[in-house]
Amino acid sequence: MSDTAGTEPVTELDARFSSDGATPTGWIQARDQLENAEIYWLSTVRPDGRPHVTPLLSVWLDGALYFCTGSEERKAKNLARNPYCVLTTGRNALGEGLDLVVEGEATKVSDHARLQLVADMYESKYGSDWHFDVRDGAFHGEGSKALVYEVVPVVVFGFGKGDEFSQTRWRF
Repeated sequence: MSDTAGTEPVTELDARFSSDGATPTGWIQARDQLENAEIYWLSTVRPDGRPHVTPLLSVWLDGALYFCTGSEERKAKNLARNPYCVLTTGRNALGEGLDLVVEGEATKVSDHARLQLVADMYESKYGSDWHFDVRDGAFHGEGSKALVYEVVPVVVFGFGKGDEFSQTRWRF
Protein backbone atom coordinates (compact mmCIF):
# COMPACT_ATOMS: atom_id res chain seq x y z
CA MET A 1 0.00 0.00 0.00
CA SER A 2 1.19 3.51 -0.70
CA ASP A 3 1.35 6.29 1.84
CA THR A 4 -0.36 9.65 1.49
CA ALA A 5 2.31 11.49 -0.48
CA GLY A 6 3.77 8.67 -2.56
CA THR A 7 6.95 8.86 -0.48
CA GLU A 8 7.74 8.05 3.12
CA PRO A 9 6.58 10.70 5.60
CA VAL A 10 9.03 12.68 7.71
CA THR A 11 9.50 10.65 10.90
CA GLU A 12 10.46 12.29 14.19
CA LEU A 13 10.85 10.96 17.74
CA ASP A 14 9.81 13.33 20.52
CA ALA A 15 12.40 12.53 23.21
CA ARG A 16 10.42 14.51 25.82
CA PHE A 17 7.76 11.80 25.85
CA SER A 18 9.94 8.78 25.10
CA SER A 19 12.05 6.43 27.19
CA ASP A 20 15.80 6.95 27.21
CA GLY A 21 17.24 5.22 24.17
CA ALA A 22 13.85 4.88 22.43
CA THR A 23 13.78 4.86 18.66
CA PRO A 24 11.00 6.14 16.41
CA THR A 25 8.37 3.64 15.34
CA GLY A 26 8.67 2.88 11.63
CA TRP A 27 5.98 4.17 9.29
CA ILE A 28 5.46 0.67 7.87
CA GLN A 29 4.47 -0.64 11.33
CA ALA A 30 2.09 2.28 11.88
CA ARG A 31 0.57 1.94 8.41
CA ASP A 32 0.06 -1.80 8.92
CA GLN A 33 -1.81 -1.09 12.14
CA LEU A 34 -3.97 1.51 10.36
CA GLU A 35 -4.80 -1.14 7.75
CA ASN A 36 -5.55 -3.92 10.23
CA ALA A 37 -7.26 -2.19 13.17
CA GLU A 38 -10.92 -3.07 13.59
CA ILE A 39 -12.20 -0.14 15.65
CA TYR A 40 -11.36 3.55 15.24
CA TRP A 41 -12.55 6.58 17.21
CA LEU A 42 -13.60 9.69 15.26
CA SER A 43 -13.39 13.09 16.95
CA THR A 44 -15.26 16.03 15.42
CA VAL A 45 -16.43 19.42 16.70
CA ARG A 46 -20.08 20.30 17.32
CA PRO A 47 -21.46 23.65 16.10
CA ASP A 48 -21.20 25.07 19.64
CA GLY A 49 -17.51 24.04 19.89
CA ARG A 50 -17.98 21.00 22.12
CA PRO A 51 -16.16 17.82 21.06
CA HIS A 52 -17.94 14.74 19.72
CA VAL A 53 -16.26 11.33 19.77
CA THR A 54 -17.69 8.09 18.44
CA PRO A 55 -16.36 4.62 17.52
CA LEU A 56 -16.64 3.44 13.94
CA LEU A 57 -15.23 1.09 11.33
CA SER A 58 -12.72 2.25 8.74
CA VAL A 59 -10.52 0.98 5.94
CA TRP A 60 -7.07 2.17 4.86
CA LEU A 61 -6.67 2.57 1.10
CA ASP A 62 -4.01 4.37 -0.92
CA GLY A 63 -2.76 6.46 1.98
CA ALA A 64 -6.12 7.46 3.47
CA LEU A 65 -8.70 6.25 5.95
CA TYR A 66 -12.31 5.86 4.77
CA PHE A 67 -15.42 5.66 6.93
CA CYS A 68 -19.15 5.98 6.41
CA THR A 69 -22.05 7.51 8.30
CA GLY A 70 -25.66 8.51 7.78
CA SER A 71 -26.22 12.09 6.66
CA GLU A 72 -28.35 12.84 9.74
CA GLU A 73 -25.84 11.49 12.25
CA ARG A 74 -24.01 13.96 14.50
CA LYS A 75 -20.61 13.25 12.94
CA ALA A 76 -21.88 14.03 9.42
CA LYS A 77 -23.50 17.25 10.61
CA ASN A 78 -20.28 18.25 12.38
CA LEU A 79 -18.14 17.49 9.32
CA ALA A 80 -20.46 19.55 7.10
CA ARG A 81 -19.59 22.60 9.25
CA ASN A 82 -15.97 21.75 10.04
CA PRO A 83 -14.20 18.99 8.08
CA TYR A 84 -11.15 18.81 10.35
CA CYS A 85 -11.13 15.67 12.44
CA VAL A 86 -9.04 13.13 14.28
CA LEU A 87 -9.19 9.34 13.96
CA THR A 88 -7.55 7.21 16.64
CA THR A 89 -6.94 3.51 17.07
CA GLY A 90 -4.76 1.37 19.26
CA ARG A 91 -4.68 -0.95 22.20
CA ASN A 92 -6.39 -0.15 25.48
CA ALA A 93 -3.43 -1.28 27.59
CA LEU A 94 -0.48 0.53 29.12
CA GLY A 95 2.05 -2.29 28.93
CA GLU A 96 1.95 -3.04 25.20
CA GLY A 97 0.92 -1.88 21.77
CA LEU A 98 0.92 1.19 19.62
CA ASP A 99 -1.74 3.90 19.78
CA LEU A 100 -2.19 6.03 16.65
CA VAL A 101 -3.72 9.49 16.23
CA VAL A 102 -4.45 10.59 12.64
CA GLU A 103 -5.17 14.27 12.02
CA GLY A 104 -6.71 15.36 8.73
CA GLU A 105 -9.65 16.76 6.85
CA ALA A 106 -12.68 14.62 5.99
CA THR A 107 -13.70 14.90 2.35
CA LYS A 108 -16.95 13.39 1.07
CA VAL A 109 -16.37 10.73 -1.61
CA SER A 110 -18.82 10.48 -4.51
CA ASP A 111 -16.78 8.87 -7.31
CA HIS A 112 -18.51 5.58 -8.13
CA ALA A 113 -15.31 3.61 -8.83
CA ARG A 114 -13.66 4.78 -5.59
CA LEU A 115 -16.84 4.07 -3.59
CA GLN A 116 -17.03 0.55 -5.03
CA LEU A 117 -13.41 -0.12 -4.11
CA VAL A 118 -14.01 1.12 -0.55
CA ALA A 119 -17.24 -0.94 -0.32
CA ASP A 120 -15.34 -4.04 -1.43
CA MET A 121 -12.68 -3.37 1.19
CA TYR A 122 -15.29 -2.98 3.94
CA GLU A 123 -16.78 -6.36 3.09
CA SER A 124 -13.38 -8.01 2.78
CA LYS A 125 -12.21 -6.62 6.11
CA TYR A 126 -15.40 -6.83 8.19
CA GLY A 127 -17.40 -9.60 6.53
CA SER A 128 -20.70 -9.90 4.68
CA ASP A 129 -22.61 -8.00 7.38
CA TRP A 130 -20.81 -4.94 6.02
CA HIS A 131 -21.82 -5.33 2.37
CA PHE A 132 -22.79 -2.06 0.70
CA ASP A 133 -24.29 -1.40 -2.71
CA VAL A 134 -22.96 1.73 -4.38
CA ARG A 135 -25.31 4.14 -6.13
CA ASP A 136 -26.05 7.85 -6.28
CA GLY A 137 -22.67 8.73 -4.75
CA ALA A 138 -23.19 6.82 -1.50
CA PHE A 139 -23.29 3.43 0.20
CA HIS A 140 -26.67 1.69 0.47
CA GLY A 141 -27.38 -1.24 2.75
CA GLU A 142 -30.41 -2.70 4.52
CA GLY A 143 -32.66 0.29 3.91
CA SER A 144 -30.20 3.01 4.79
CA LYS A 145 -27.91 5.38 2.91
CA ALA A 146 -24.44 6.29 4.16
CA LEU A 147 -22.09 9.04 3.10
CA VAL A 148 -18.46 8.03 2.69
CA TYR A 149 -15.57 10.20 3.84
CA GLU A 150 -11.86 10.09 3.09
CA VAL A 151 -9.29 11.38 5.58
CA VAL A 152 -5.81 11.87 4.16
CA PRO A 153 -3.41 12.23 7.09
CA VAL A 154 -1.62 15.54 7.55
CA VAL A 155 0.14 14.32 10.67
CA VAL A 156 0.05 11.00 12.55
CA PHE A 157 1.23 10.48 16.11
CA GLY A 158 2.28 7.06 17.38
CA PHE A 159 2.52 6.23 21.07
CA GLY A 160 4.56 3.07 21.63
CA LYS A 161 3.96 1.34 24.98
CA GLY A 162 5.54 -1.50 26.90
CA ASP A 163 9.15 -1.91 27.99
CA GLU A 164 10.02 1.21 25.98
CA PHE A 165 7.68 4.18 25.61
CA SER A 166 8.00 6.33 22.51
CA GLN A 167 6.20 9.17 20.81
CA THR A 168 6.69 9.28 17.06
CA ARG A 169 5.30 11.89 14.68
CA TRP A 170 4.94 11.37 10.94
CA ARG A 171 4.39 14.49 8.82
CA PHE A 172 3.18 14.27 5.24
